[in-house]
Amino acid sequence: MSSILTVFGCVLALVIIDVPIAIALGIVAVVAMVVSHGFSVLPNVALVTYNGATNFPLLAIPLFILAGAIMNASGISRRLIAFASALFGWIRGGLAQVSIGTSLFFAEISGSAVADVAALGSILIPGMKSKGYPAPLAAAVMSSAATLAVIIPPSIPMILYAVMAETSVVQLFVAGIVPGILGGLGLMGVAHIYARRYNLPREEAFAWSRVRATGRDAIWAFLLPIIILGGIFGGVVTATEGAALAVVAALFVGLVIYRELDAAELRRAIVDGAVQTAVVMLLVATSELLGTYLTEVQAPQHLAQSVSALTHDKWLVLAMLNVLFLLLGMFLHSAAAIILVVPVVMPLVRAVGIDPVHFGLIVTVNLGIGQQTPPVASVLMVASSIAKASIWAVTRVNLGFIAVLVTVLLLVTYVPVTGMGLVHLFYR
Repeated sequence: MSSILTVFGCVLALVIIDVPIAIALGIVAVVAMVVSHGFSVLPNVALVTYNGATNFPLLAIPLFILAGAIMNASGISRRLIAFASALFGWIRGGLAQVSIGTSLFFAEISGSAVADVAALGSILIPGMKSKGYPAPLAAAVMSSAATLAVIIPPSIPMILYAVMAETSVVQLFVAGIVPGILGGLGLMGVAHIYARRYNLPREEAFAWSRVRATGRDAIWAFLLPIIILGGIFGGVVTATEGAALAVVAALFVGLVIYRELDAAELRRAIVDGAVQTAVVMLLVATSELLGTYLTEVQAPQHLAQSVSALTHDKWLVLAMLNVLFLLLGMFLHSAAAIILVVPVVMPLVRAVGIDPVHFGLIVTVNLGIGQQTPPVASVLMVASSIAKASIWAVTRVNLGFIAVLVTVLLLVTYVPVTGMGLVHLFYR
C-alpha cells in the first residue's frame, strides 16, 4: 500500500510542476525499478515500453482517431449540424439543442470528446454567440455535449480500459449506448431551462421538407456508424478491424461520395490523427513500465487485501472507487487515469464480485465528468478557448450540465441494468 501511495505521489508532484504526464510516468517507473532491482534492469526498459504499445487491440485507437479526422475533413460535421438544426431548431434555444443533437451523432464517429468539441465547437459556439447566447453558456453546452463521445461507442477511453482490464471492448461499447442517450436527453432538458431563463431564440420553424433534404444529404454520415458498429456488435469484425473499416469508409465517403476531401485536407487529417495517437500511445508505453514495477511488488494485491479487510460490500467499494476517479479526473486526463489506476484496482474489483464491464462503464462516465471539472478539464478548456470565455465563468454555468452527468453516473453505478441491460440481452 505504501508503494502505491509513494508512486502516485511522485507522479502527481511531477505533473504539478508541469512535467508531461507520460514523461512523469516514465521517470517514476524507471527510478522505482532501479531502486528495487539495481541498474541491471535498465536493458529491459526498452523492451517493456515497446511491448506495452504493441498490444493488438490498441491499434483501434489510432485508426478511430484517423477515421474521425478524415470524416471531419470530409464535410460530415457540417451535414450533421444541418440535419440536427432541421430536427431540433424549432425548440426555444434551438441552437443549443442542435449542438447536443449533433454531438450525439458525431460521438458515433470520433470516439474522442476533445475531437468532438474541436470539430463542432469551432462552428457552433460562434453561431450561438451570434444568436445572443452568453459566451459561458455556449461553451458549457458544447463542452458537456462533447463528453457524450466517451460514453457512446466507439469510445477511445473504453478501448484503453478494455486492454488494461483484459475485458471485452465490444460489450463495453454496447453498455455505453443507453447511458449515452440518457445523458443526451438530460443535457437537452437543462439546455431548455437555460433557454427559457435567457429567452433565447428559436431557429427556423419545423418543416418535414427540410428534415428530408438535410437527412438525404447526411445519409452517408448516418450509414457509416451503422455499418461499422453493426459489424462490431454483430461479431462480423473485431473492434480493431472495425476501426480499419472506419478509415476505409471515411476515405470512400470523402473522396468518392462527397468529394470534399482533397490532398491538403487528407494530409491535415493524417497529421492530426498522428499527433493525437502519439500522445495516447506514449502514455500507454510509459505506463507499462509503471505497471510492471507495481506488479512485481504486488501492489494491486496488497490494495485489494487492505480494502477487503475494511468491507466486502461491492456497493460500498464502488462508492469509494467513484470518489477516487472523480478526484483523479480533476487532475489527470482520462487516458492517464485509466492507464495509471485501472491495473492497480482490478484485483479489488474482481475480489468483491464487480463485473469488469460494469466497472469499465462506471470509470468511463466518471472520467467524462472529469473532462468538465477544473483544474485539468481538457474538454472544458478547449470550449472556453473557442468561446473566449473565462474557465470559471463557464464552470459556473456548466454545473447544471455536470449534474446530469453525475445523475447518469449514479444510475450506471447503482441501477446496473441502465448500462448492462443490453449486454445481458445480447451477450450473456
